[in-house]
Amino acid sequence: MQLDKVFENNKKWIASKLEVDANYFEELGKGQSPELLYIGCSDSRVTAEDLMGLGPGDVFVHRNIANMVVGTDLNSMSVIDYAVNHLKVNHVVICGHYSCGGVKAAMQSADLGLLNPWLRNIRDVYRLHKKELNAMEDEEKRYERLVELNVQEQCVNLIKTATVQKAVRNRGLQVHGWVFDIHTGKLIDLKIDLDGILKNIMEIYHLD
Repeated sequence: MQLDKVFENNKKWIASKLEVDANYFEELGKGQSPELLYIGCSDSRVTAEDLMGLGPGDVFVHRNIANMVVGTDLNSMSVIDYAVNHLKVNHVVICGHYSCGGVKAAMQSADLGLLNPWLRNIRDVYRLHKKELNAMEDEEKRYERLVELNVQEQCVNLIKTATVQKAVRNRGLQVHGWVFDIHTGKLIDLKIDLDGILKNIMEIYHLD
């Protein structure tokens, strides 16, 4: 990639926006009020706004390897707090994707150095669901299922936080688990029973 090309593309992009709306950037500079917080994977093939057909100002985005929500990760926790408490988003989406390199790496026994503590969170997901996963003979299907189960467990991690629990109780914030099928372009709603999960864990994780 030639970086000079990036700046040329930027000029063309500015011109295309101004051609449609002369006040485009003036309006953009007035602030943001997105309805949605999207937590997705850093994978360069999975661009949040594009796959949802949304544009600037529509969605607050956080991305990391394998779309994780880790309670000790101040980056993720800060994004969630800001989006929920200050931007007042009404929906939080955890979106994984098939062919996720982070999930695949976690299925291997290799020592991956600095990645080890991060991938351990995904290995914990495998441990929680190993009976179901080990019963699957097709390795690719097992891999895809782990992608789905990882989304589910990250949704659970999300609803363990005081920030999200209070917003669910006080103003009906909704949490969603999706997967992007990189082979077809389709977004899939996993329809996770988060209400049921919430009831089951509240004895331990309820925070006033």
